[in-house]
Amino acid sequence: MSVPARRIGDLGVSAISFGCMSLSHAYGVRPEPAVSGRILNRALDLGYTMLDSAALYGFGHNEELIREYIGHRRGEYMLASKCGLHGVDGKRVMTNDPVELKKSCELSLKRLGTDVIDLFYLHRYDKVTPIEESVGALADLVDEGKVRAVGLSETSAETILRAHAVHPIAAVQTEYSLWTREAEIAVIDACREIGAAFVAFSPLARGFLTGALRDVSTLGEKDLRRNMPRFYPENFARNVALLDDYAALAGEAGCTPGQLALAWLLDQGEDIIPIPGTANLAHLEENFAAGEIPVDAAVLERAGAMINRHTVTGDRYNPTTLAEIDTEQFP
Repeated sequence: MSVPARRIGDLGVSAISFGCMSLSHAYGVRPEPAVSGRILNRALDLGYTMLDSAALYGFGHNEELIREYIGHRRGEYMLASKCGLHGVDGKRVMTNDPVELKKSCELSLKRLGTDVIDLFYLHRYDKVTPIEESVGALADLVDEGKVRAVGLSETSAETILRAHAVHPIAAVQTEYSLWTREAEIAVIDACREIGAAFVAFSPLARGFLTGALRDVSTLGEKDLRRNMPRFYPENFARNVALLDDYAALAGEAGCTPGQLALAWLLDQGEDIIPIPGTANLAHLEENFAAGEIPVDAAVLERAGAMINRHTVTGDRYNPTTLAEIDTEQFP
């Protein structure tokens, strides 16, 4: 199978690429390492050509998985990772201090077992360190040959433009899907202004748009969705009511609900790259196949009208997390 390539800087990547987070982090009990290894190798076999990791994911565990299971295939994929959020003594720490960012890069290179990270993102803007100083540190890493391209994650249009004035920003990563549209306020336009790719994380709305999750009481104790307002029982009851009509629309299009969500994203622009993640081989294959399924423009328009910020109940993050991110918010 061959999904048309899109570009990040000078590098071509598969239009649907792979977010590695769920192999180590966020959704309850992590898969056994051998299961993750099969997922990573199958992703490469299918044609996923960008893998997206971070120092935060499992506090280094995710990067170690990549080294252990596909390090020998390093020439087959564009490797993206992130700094600015990491673990210290089992606790999550955010810092954009230039010295700490450079230390984080050295640790990531070691865990990944590579000499260079193709795309290195600032995972979160801490709003304390001037963005110019943080991006300057990442630019130094490019000059040293340890990083090929610089990216930002969950930053506003203003921050993107300030950062780009210091060093070219090759990609910006933010949540974007049928049910999360904040990137449409200004970030996507800012990316297009500077020629940066837009990488859409949680393109399947953390599993919601697959239609498989119908009862939030089944979520594990450590599943981060339990702390997200859209998954609070009272809100989720309203949101899940959207799924039957949406699933019927996907059936009309000859695809699964998840594939319809990915097709909608791909249709938003040639510069948009969704990075769905999964620990399930069948879902891995289903997601990648979405890049080859032709979906009528009228169906995509109906999907966008069916599930959007006006029809979905609840914020994407709780107030504490919303205060931590830099992206624009709807009133």
